[in-house]
Amino acid sequence: MALQSVGELRTWTCPCCGWWIYGLVSRYSHIRRKSMKMAVLAIIAGILGLFSGFQPLVHAADSSTGGKKVLILYYSWSGNTRELAKQIQVQIGGDLIELETVKPYPTDYNQTVDQAKKELEAKYLPPLKTRVDNLASYDLIFLGSPNWWYTLSGPVRTFLSQNNLAGKTVAPFMTHGGGGFANSINDLKAFCPNATILEGLALSGGRAKNAQNDVKRWLNTLGIASGNL
Repeated sequence: MALQSVGELRTWTCPCCGWWIYGLVSRYSHIRRKSMKMAVLAIIAGILGLFSGFQPLVHAADSSTGGKKVLILYYSWSGNTRELAKQIQVQIGGDLIELETVKPYPTDYNQTVDQAKKELEAKYLPPLKTRVDNLASYDLIFLGSPNWWYTLSGPVRTFLSQNNLAGKTVAPFMTHGGGGFANSINDLKAFCPNATILEGLALSGGRAKNAQNDVKRWLNTLGIASGNL
């Protein structure tokens, strides 16, 4: 070939990306080494120039939520709702905050069930120890709660009664023992009538620890692709 009458084809390894770079190396002494070095550097610079057009993956994930700032806020008594909240964060990122009451609920299940019923009947809102001081900075709020007596748990009702979510987008998620959302969505809309309530995710508590696929399908339904913010 005429090409090989001028030089031979050799490979070079790019120190930045490890790619093989093919180039011609002259057989003749009148081709200066400096010229060869400059040619190789030019090839490397060209490859690096291609990479400069790409943005880091984290920026690509930002677009999955439309550049919105995300808060994942929840209350969890048994840990099931916490599991869902963490899986949401793993898939889309965002800030994770757990609501805690000033006086914790009993560790005994039956005692907590009885207390929750009394609070609901008395319209009592348990005081919260948790504060979300920068709530105004969030655009999209994932709000999680267990199903207590066919509605939102007391701590979540307290939060909603104390904070104005007008203009916010809220994505509810819930764990339950068989009742699904029950009255929770209607009650949520009553607490924040000027917020946009998205389709929610309700799973039985027993599925919470292995709900990665359920969470992924739900996020896709909402138009939110998986990835870290």
